[in-house]
Amino acid sequence: QVQLVESGGGLVQPGGSLRLSCAASRTIFTINAMGWYHQAPGKQRELVATITSDGSTNYADAVKGRFTISRDNAENTVYLQMNSLKPEDTAVYYCYARYYGRVYWGQGTQVTVSS
Repeated sequence: QVQLVESGGGLVQPGGSLRLSCAASRTIFTINAMGWYHQAPGKQRELVATITSDGSTNYADAVKGRFTISRDNAENTVYLQMNSLKPEDTAVYYCYARYYGRVYWGQGTQVTVSS
């Protein structure tokens, strides 16, 4: 099993930045893929970014050039650096991990972009 704990959400003005963290309960080197989804009110959960065990990354078109996903194997943590935030980025952000065919989720962290 994998437990995931997110942190770093909050309220930020348009154009601002936030960094989300996702700490895993086991060494992430063994986890096939980790990443972030977000879910806005009344909408489905959508993929934001993902990073695989070999370091390959993938981003939703809406965040390319603004968000960067990275991992620190020593800290068992995955990060999502979010720059140039827009009101439409407002959502609950969930960390996920795919481990031996199963998907695990964190509890979610709220990101609100508003002036």
